[in-house]
Amino acid sequence: MIQLFLKAKHWQLFIIMLGIPLISQVYFLTRIFRIQTPMEQLSGSEGYTKVVSEKFILFDFFPFITIFFILIFFGWFWSIAIELQQSIPNGIKMKVRKFKILFFIPLVYIVLMMVFMSRFSPEILPSGFSISGYIFAIILPLHLLSMFCIFYSMYFAAKTFKTAELQRKVEFGDFAGEFFLLWFYFIGLWIIQPKVNKLYEKEKTTSYIE
Repeated sequence: MIQLFLKAKHWQLFIIMLGIPLISQVYFLTRIFRIQTPMEQLSGSEGYTKVVSEKFILFDFFPFITIFFILIFFGWFWSIAIELQQSIPNGIKMKVRKFKILFFIPLVYIVLMMVFMSRFSPEILPSGFSISGYIFAIILPLHLLSMFCIFYSMYFAAKTFKTAELQRKVEFGDFAGEFFLLWFYFIGLWIIQPKVNKLYEKEKTTSYIE
């Protein structure tokens, strides 16, 4: 499954990672602006937001679209950071275990957060505990931790990629460009993925000969 990311063309990943979420956003916005029913008729006793969500734009789909995007996005990182380890020269040690631990922290956090958002109700909060207090007490620290883990994952993936490409030990200055290309992935896809394809094909050829 992961090898599909290594074989995928840059335009294919671009369509999956950006095309599908973008189309869904356009669809939902179109549904919103096409609502012609007066607000009074929409709201009633159920509430405007609930009726619009359920009858017109189906906000419940948003978390699942986000989860789909995150799985593809993180799968791409994983394919570079783990699968390209086979192309790392002997004698160069990469902190793969540390990467794996930090990699799954934001992935699990984001997926659980999306599921929670799709089922969230203020009634589940403890009495006397405000939503703002809930956010700052629990979500904010987890969010900051996840951000750190994501940046480390990009750092490790960029380092792995450049080490496999140059076949030597690298410093941050050697792969700073790749780090920022992974950060701004909508641009980096077009530059990094063709090189990933070549590294993958080279590794396959070498393994076949051996």
